[in-house]
Amino acid sequence: MIYESGEMYLETILILSKSQPEVHAVDVAAEMKISKASVSRAMGRLRAESCIIIDQTGRIAFTEKGRAIAEKIYERHTVLTELLTSLGVNPETAAADACRIEHDISDETFDCIKAHRDKMSRKKK
Repeated sequence: MIYESGEMYLETILILSKSQPEVHAVDVAAEMKISKASVSRAMGRLRAESCIIIDQTGRIAFTEKGRAIAEKIYERHTVLTELLTSLGVNPETAAADACRIEHDISDETFDCIKAHRDKMSRKKK
């Protein structure tokens, strides 16, 4: 089972991989503003959970399981941030709140939020 902290690491790896060709533990540490030792321990846990692979050069790559988790959390973050911002929440606050909510919200509730968002965007057209 992947805990919230593991989800945060996976999401960070995904975000970094969108802007750079390779992701290493040092990149994750810099992005999350935490120690390299903490990242090293987390990468060990994620590797043990079969979420990532780390090659001989230290490059981090996703397994199918890890990518699926990362993409799920990232989608939740972006949709929730969008929703909160559309309600008038300051974008910075919306992103911070979305980060907290994304780990605890049920699949059912999130699916309903997405369906509502899609329904509202169709009405606007």
